[in-house]
Amino acid sequence: MVSTASTMGSLGSPAPAFSLPNTNPAAGEKTVSLSDYASNSALLVAFICNHCPYVIHIREALVQFAKDYAPRGLALVAISANDADNYPDDSPAKMSDEAVRHGFSFPYLYDEGQSVAKAYRAACTPDFFLFNSEMRLVYRGQFDASRPKSNEPVTGVDLRNAADAVLAGSVIADKQIPSVGCSIKWKDGGAPDYFPA
Repeated sequence: MVSTASTMGSLGSPAPAFSLPNTNPAAGEKTVSLSDYASNSALLVAFICNHCPYVIHIREALVQFAKDYAPRGLALVAISANDADNYPDDSPAKMSDEAVRHGFSFPYLYDEGQSVAKAYRAACTPDFFLFNSEMRLVYRGQFDASRPKSNEPVTGVDLRNAADAVLAGSVIADKQIPSVGCSIKWKDGGAPDYFPA
């Protein structure tokens, strides 16, 4: 299984704006924007998709993460930017099915033009971007050390530690381990110039 690592952009960077259609009927509005989360204590933007084995591996734990942290003011927004024409399992209709089937409590947005993924410098699924209350990037790294077919349990410890720190107003260590997963499926094979060769 070929894997791609996240790009690990600059900490302190502002969250790029987005306004995207929400495919999850159980999670609010039909269109969701970054500005909807201006009053949250923290925001996690997670680039995921339906079919990636790395996402499937942590899916249940990510759903639990969202449920655990929502009462503490941390919101989660999931985004799929995969080319649905060539990967029909990642179509908006299938995204909606996925959200309902697995009990997503958070919006699952479709980035059809892939401009939001590029603005975030997303490279893989899953790829995580945690922002503080000022919408500044404080963590971009792995969920935990578990991978498909590894013997590591899925705990979400890395992301949970970062979330606990930002909610407590503590400094998160600069040393962060990149997320690893499937590459985002770019349209026409046109990977952005930041994407690993």
